Amino acid sequence: MSPVVHTLVVGLFSYLALIVVVRLSGKRTLSKWNAFDFVVTISLGSTLSTAIVSTQVSLVQCIVAFVLIVALQFVITFSSVRSSGVKNLVKSQPTLLLERGRFLTETMRRERVVEAEIRAAIRENGIADVERVFAVVLETDGTFSVVPEAGDSNSALIGVAR
Repeated sequence: MSPVVHTLVVGLFSYLALIVVVRLSGKRTLSKWNAFDFVVTISLGSTLSTAIVSTQVSLVQCIVAFVLIVALQFVITFSSVRSSGVKNLVKSQPTLLLERGRFLTETMRRERVVEAEIRAAIRENGIADVERVFAVVLETDGTFSVVPEAGDSNSALIGVAR
């Protein structure tokens, strides 16, 4: 088989196989990215690209690699739900960046976040005054959560690093 025909045939079938494997693996595989999700996604993409351009890799090898990556992802996420050690290895902890209208500059520096990013997140939530914000949290996927006002217990902030 010529390299071009191999690319067309293996590319088509490996792409379809990837779609099937990802759909069967569930929503977690397609969730917002944290570092672990990023590694899984890049691994799947790299495997697909290798299968498409390399005549040394068979369609079966490609499908086995997809299944292996998704199976490992499943094992890790299954384990992280049951073990705090695995969870801490795989996922970072959300971090408080602003509390009661005050920027937590040391935390911001450690997380490599600047005031302008926090102000933008506050504006995106339709809030004009930083002082009216109870908290801004850097979530594990890199997004910002803005809590506009304090509640009675502030229970949404349980587990957020200060």
